[in-house]
Amino acid sequence: MIQQYKLGEDDYRGDEFKDHPKLLKGNNDLLSITQSDIICKIHKEYLLAGADIVETNTFSSTRVAQADYGLQHLAYRLNRISAELARQVADDVGAQTGIKRYVAGAIGPTNKTLSISPSVERPDYRNITFDELVEAYEEQARGLLDGGVDILLVETIFDTANAKAALFAIQQLFLEEYEPRHIFVSGTIVDKSGRTLSGQTAEAFVISVSHADPLGIGLNCALGAVEMRPFIEAIGRCTPAYVLCYPNAGLPNAFGGYDETPGITSKHLKEFAMDGLVNIVGGCCGTTPAHIRAIAEAVQKCRPRIPPHPHVFDDFLLLSGLEPFRIGPYTNFVNIGERCNVAGSRKFAKLIMEDNYEEALNIAKIQVNKGAQILDINMDDGMLDGKSAMIRFCNLVSTEPDIAKVPVCIDSSKFSVIEAGLRCCQGKCLVNSISLKEGEEDFLEKARIIKQFGAAVVIMAFDEKGQATDIESKVAVCTRAYYLLVNKVKFNPSDIIFDPNILTIGTGMEEHNLYAVNFIKATSIMKGALPGARVSGGLSNLSFAFRGMEAIREAIHSVFLYHAIKAGMDMGIVNAGNLPVYDDIDKELLELCENLIWNKDPEATEKLLCYAQNHAKGGKAAVTTDEWRNGTVEERLEYALIKGIEKYVVEDTAEAKADLHSYPRPLHVVEGPLMNGMKAVGDLFGAGKMFLPQVIKSARVMKKAVKYLIPFMEQEREELLMQPGHFKEINPYQGTIVLATVKGDVHDIGKNIVRVVLGCNNFRVIDLGVMTPCDKILQAAIENKADIIGLSGLITPSLDEMIHVAKEMERIGLKLPLLIGGATTSKTHTAVKIAPRYNAPAIHVLDASKSVVVMMT
Repeated sequence: MIQQYKLGEDDYRGDEFKDHPKLLKGNNDLLSITQSDIICKIHKEYLLAGADIVETNTFSSTRVAQADYGLQHLAYRLNRISAELARQVADDVGAQTGIKRYVAGAIGPTNKTLSISPSVERPDYRNITFDELVEAYEEQARGLLDGGVDILLVETIFDTANAKAALFAIQQLFLEEYEPRHIFVSGTIVDKSGRTLSGQTAEAFVISVSHADPLGIGLNCALGAVEMRPFIEAIGRCTPAYVLCYPNAGLPNAFGGYDETPGITSKHLKEFAMDGLVNIVGGCCGTTPAHIRAIAEAVQKCRPRIPPHPHVFDDFLLLSGLEPFRIGPYTNFVNIGERCNVAGSRKFAKLIMEDNYEEALNIAKIQVNKGAQILDINMDDGMLDGKSAMIRFCNLVSTEPDIAKVPVCIDSSKFSVIEAGLRCCQGKCLVNSISLKEGEEDFLEKARIIKQFGAAVVIMAFDEKGQATDIESKVAVCTRAYYLLVNKVKFNPSDIIFDPNILTIGTGMEEHNLYAVNFIKATSIMKGALPGARVSGGLSNLSFAFRGMEAIREAIHSVFLYHAIKAGMDMGIVNAGNLPVYDDIDKELLELCENLIWNKDPEATEKLLCYAQNHAKGGKAAVTTDEWRNGTVEERLEYALIKGIEKYVVEDTAEAKADLHSYPRPLHVVEGPLMNGMKAVGDLFGAGKMFLPQVIKSARVMKKAVKYLIPFMEQEREELLMQPGHFKEINPYQGTIVLATVKGDVHDIGKNIVRVVLGCNNFRVIDLGVMTPCDKILQAAIENKADIIGLSGLITPSLDEMIHVAKEMERIGLKLPLLIGGATTSKTHTAVKIAPRYNAPAIHVLDASKSVVVMMT
């Protein structure tokens, strides 16, 4: 309509902008200021033709789009004035006709895109950020709301990520400043492929924006009604919202004009209405007041579409990448690809550290090709800028349709990294994870942010007390979280996924034996008690005790999943291509795995280790004779420790103690052959030739040997005290260590294993538990006259807390050695980030088996 007035540069400038340094012709939104009479006249013509809703003249009124004209400072003013003009005309026509008319504030897509790089050479580059778009849209929406609009219309969406930024801004305004108004969301399918410019299908688009609870969802622009029909039908099938459709007047001709007459456009839209496809119809490019009049008359007596209720997908977990992904009551187990995780894949971590993102992207593609239906991305590493790495990798993923077709799981223990990932994805993501470990206030705040981004969420079974391990605590923690989310955040129950903690079995520690059983039984209870919620879990934790024995691990995973899925487990983080079929597992191995998982046989771990040794490629059957008894006492003690044989250890320890020439004091037996044996255990474990259950067995053999020697060491201490001049109390322990999982972290299984190993080696262990504040650690070290402090942590934020503890130790003048351990810790991080903050030794301990050797040195 504006084009019909054939306005020139001077008309666009008016008096106010006559000296503006840039050309302004074509900036139609500016006409609300310089030619307001024309804009009002156009509004009035459409309303008198039969329009119930009129759009504001603000399609490009963001500071982002107006920057091309050097008028970004006018953004708020443009929107407010345009809204006021439309409001006044709508009210006037409403009063004139007796029919209320509505104003929709038009919010266009801007001339930038979050999902597509403007640079062919740099596919990860973006010329605008999510936050910059949110700020621009917030300014625009504020102007429209202050100007009196009834509806906010986010339209002509060619990149859903941009639309999500607009919706984020609108929701923020509704939360903080304004009474909520209705929202319309309208996408643009660019051609007959049925996809937006950024690659999403109509169904995926609907899933991605439905979190904003729009009154209407539909399509406009790019296509005529005929071409738009199949995509309008698709949208109607997958949303309970009203469906809007305002197509162009056909496809453009060779000169960019539109030839479709009002009669033809109205005929097509009447067919839509008669077939029950639409609720709101209108016109976009090329449609005049004559088109609107014809459309209004054509559909006047048609019944509007009735949204299905309950909707067919009401009980589904709906996710999306470029394509929709629906998880319903009869969906098979969902594989979440695990290999794009720097903490879980050495290959992926190495590629990311080497800045080889192209090859890292190939790992993602392989995962999807092998059957991963959701792609987990985790960049938690102490030596990595996790936020930047997450942004770069997600941007690259969005440029690869073969990968981007599946939803993304943004996985991090740092919430800032989660937010960074969510800002990059146009689809509906899954967040892994949040929990109650920092209390309800923190939990609810994070949940609200996730909901505002439109993502589903994984809730870990942690609370303020720590990690839930038994059935009752798993169910209790998850139930509490469920009702907080549903009642206080109004979270869709179908967007809630619980991870009741798949913990390590087969460690050799009795308290770990029921971990698999507890998960399976808790899952069954939760699926019956928490409507709509799903259950997930990270599978690799289960078999960590058998690290390096891949065939055993894969069999354990397959058997566990067989039973967990029956109990209601919906999805899991797995290596999708490496799971054997349950029925294909060797029958002997299958029985061993069943016994381990269900805790049917106290010797299950030992039997699995024996099976692995007997069936290893090129391996030999285990020697069952006592030939090793022919060696020296030192060789026998070392062999017993490595193999975990308790039978002769007291006898051999006594023999070593009797050799006063080699070992004048009982303590020398500990420091000599016994510690040499434990050092060998540590070396073998580090090389992947021993496994966690074997290390625990070795520690228990060590404990038995030390227990035999303790009375002799105490007798020696008493005799020394009786001698003249000896007043010093002799410590009966090898040393004292204060051990703690640092503040913010509830993981303690590794720390507990260290506690057992050190305790078995006659160390006094002061275990402070999980979520331990720095001041409590330092106070315990001072009060207990500790020889050493050990810090444990599994998640990346724990690394920052460890740095803080080191700085505080330096500040108060402690000179104790500081041991650093846990899954995310590393030798490099300890050396580069922790050691420079502390002048006493800061030592990274690779695993529990090494802790004894480190303590002794």
